[in-house]
Amino acid sequence: MKLVRTVLLCLVLVVKLSYSQEEGEEVEAEAPEEHAEGPGGEVVDERKPCAGWMGGVPGTPGHNGASGRDGRDGRDGTKGETGEPGAPGEKGDTGEPGLTGPEGPRGFPGTPGLKGDQGESALLYRSAFSVGLIDRTPMPNVPIKFNKIFYNGQRHYDDSTGKFRCSIPGVYYFTYHLTVYLKDVKVSLYKSDKTIMFTFDQFQENNIDQASGSIILHLDTGEEVWLQVYGEEAYAGIYADNINDSTFSGFLLYPDIKTQNGDR
Repeated sequence: MKLVRTVLLCLVLVVKLSYSQEEGEEVEAEAPEEHAEGPGGEVVDERKPCAGWMGGVPGTPGHNGASGRDGRDGRDGTKGETGEPGAPGEKGDTGEPGLTGPEGPRGFPGTPGLKGDQGESALLYRSAFSVGLIDRTPMPNVPIKFNKIFYNGQRHYDDSTGKFRCSIPGVYYFTYHLTVYLKDVKVSLYKSDKTIMFTFDQFQENNIDQASGSIILHLDTGEEVWLQVYGEEAYAGIYADNINDSTFSGFLLYPDIKTQNGDR
């Protein structure tokens, strides 16, 4: 009986010792290893065994460690829905003109316009004459009477006076061709008692010569135009016979037509 008690007591002691040794090893594993160097450079363990089997007080928590590196980019997400249309922007500058396109097909004829007002008849504005000389030597300083009528449809030329009288105001053209024989010729064209132009031709003996002239004049109604020998009888060499003519002609170029603004 005594022996049994002794054996049990020994077993309890053995279990206790084993438990204490295991706790000591755990504490040594957690604590940092701090060693001091001895005189000969050897490492001296200054740690002291923990009293009994009880553990020490927990240590102070350490500082936060440095942030880790950024991770890799994730995969692209799915495409979102189409957004609402934005507000219209400001109008841009006008662009350069484009090239001219090809000519299109010919269109259909348009509708005829309204009939215009009736114009004035051209018959109202006719005025012309052409006459010749019968007498061989006309008198000087008086109108020459051309009595040989080639044309005088409107009778604006008076063969009894030798003068053309304007009945239609406007612009006229006058011309004369005179045969010169036996004397010199100096003739003048008159417009309403005013000399407008002169023509002189010197007679060459045993020769028949020609003197001519032409002019454009504006005439008002009632004004007269005629020819006459200017100066002495020595300049009255105007000649005519059955094969030689001396003529005087004139006609209306265009009449004066007043428009709405008063221009002619």
